[in-house]
Order: sequence, then structure tokens, then C-alpha cells
Amino acid sequence: MAQVYYMSQEGLDALKKELEEKIAQRPIIAAAIAEAREKGDLSENAEYDAARDAQGLLELRISTLREKIAGAKVVDSSKLSTDKVSILTTVKFRNVANKFEMKYTIVGDSEADFSKGKLSVNTPIAKALLGHKVGEIVEAKVPQGIMKLEILEISI
Repeated sequence: MAQVYYMSQEGLDALKKELEEKIAQRPIIAAAIAEAREKGDLSENAEYDAARDAQGLLELRISTLREKIAGAKVVDSSKLSTDKVSILTTVKFRNVANKFEMKYTIVGDSEADFSKGKLSVNTPIAKALLGHKVGEIVEAKVPQGIMKLEILEISI
């Protein structure tokens, strides 16, 4: 059974664009391999080895992108509720211990970008927040121990 990847339409569009770009790189790498092959002895040809490695990485990324696109399940943000934390909702919460407030949008792995306030649904904090309501205090098991978080606001 194929894995499901939850994401926004923007996230799916970004994956499709990256796939197109990676596929367009195939002829360039193939030409680099052919050029390096023409230089003679392949057993001591660093350029050939590097080009083959680049080809392998490119094909792996293309395969990964195809898998994610095939398993993509676009979440319709117009059908989301702010009653409780779910994927694609933005949640503002406070660390009970140090009173530090944070605000993140819960997203699928492929869209996660901590610096842009996008937290992967598979992180300990997101897992702790999912399904809970404003005013609730949840416990997230993080590497530093247990973090108590108070949900302050849920928005879309």
C-alpha cells in the first residue's frame, strides 16, 4: 500500500515543479557521463565517477518526488476547522515552564520549514498538539524531556 503524504495544494505544486526541473537535468548529466567516458580509462576517471554519482542522486530524488506526488493527499483548507489543532492549521502556544510563545503551521513533511514557521506533523510538538483545543495543556516528549504547552489560539 502506498504511503499517503498530506500537503497543501501549494506543496504539491512545488513538488511537481521540482520534479520537472530534475527530469530536465537528466540530459545534462548524461552528456557529462558521455564526455567523461571519452577521456579513457574509467577505473581512474574521477570525472566519470562524479557524474555517475550525480546521476544516481538525481534518479533517487526523481523517484522520491514521484512517490510523494503519487501518494499526495491535498488537504482543502476551506474545510478545516479551528475547533482543534489539525494539519494545515496554525497554532499559537506557550511553553508553560518559561512562558515563551510560539506560532507554527502544522504541515506535511515535504512542506516543513522551521525557519518559515512550518512544523512537520511528525515532530514531537506537532504530535502532542494535534486534536487538542484552545486552553488545553499538552505534554510533548522532546529530547530535553517533557515540555508542557498551552494552546492559545488556532487559526487557518
